[in-house]
Order: sequence, then structure tokens, then C-alpha cells
Amino acid sequence: MSPLRLANLSLLIAFPIGWGAPLLRAGFLPLFGLSEISVLSGVASLWQTDILLALLVIVLAMVAPIAKVLTLEGVLSNRLPVRIKPWLFHLGRLAMADVFLIAIYITVAKGIGIGRLEVAWGMYLFTACVVTSLALSLISARKQT
Repeated sequence: MSPLRLANLSLLIAFPIGWGAPLLRAGFLPLFGLSEISVLSGVASLWQTDILLALLVIVLAMVAPIAKVLTLEGVLSNRLPVRIKPWLFHLGRLAMADVFLIAIYITVAKGIGIGRLEVAWGMYLFTACVVTSLALSLISARKQT
């Protein structure tokens, strides 16, 4: 198995770890402790208040990245036709949209100044997974052309 395929398939393990890892630590006032927020806890919380937004997060943070990894694996292993390659670009954009949404939420929350918000290690892991997936698809595009 090529290193490119191995790196791509390793994302099937890294993404779920990123979903459960703490993305943020948030607290209302400096006196209170901080609660950890992950993709999974965020979806669970949203599911109770806004199902449409919860479904959007599920698609952007979970379905799109895994679909991209599996599609790239199919192309790299010659199990999918080359005409599928344009979908990798669109799946990558969907997966990256979630990272941008989280960054906007952090900026807005910090700008309000009511509570505390700290970025946790899961945010870096999740972002690294998305960027690695993007890099792997760019590398594979160059190798196959």
C-alpha cells in the first residue's frame, strides 16, 4: 500500500478522535469552571434545540470528511472512475466549511466578552485532519495527471 493511501486511510481513525476531542473550553464568567465542547457534544446539544443546525454540523463535520476520504481511497485504488475526482474538490470545501464556522463562532464569542472561551487540542486535531485531507487530494491530483 502506498504512503499516500495509508495517510488517507489513517484519517478514518483521526477524524472520529477529532469529533470526540474537546474543541473549545467555554465558561460564562471567569469565576466558573470551563465546560469542554466537542463536535459530538455540540451536535447532541444542538439536536435538542435546533435540529436543522445539528444536521448541518453532522454533514459538514462528519459526513463530508469521511466521504472525501473514502472517495479519495476509491480513486487511489482505481476502484472508482477518474470522473469522480471533481467531487473530491466539492467534498473538501464542505469539510473545510465547518472549520471556518467554528472560527467565526470563536471570534464572535471572544468579541462579546461575556464569558471565557479557550481553544482546546481537539480543534487543532480536527483542523489538521481537514488540512491533511486537502493536501492528500492535491498531491494525488498532481500524481495522476
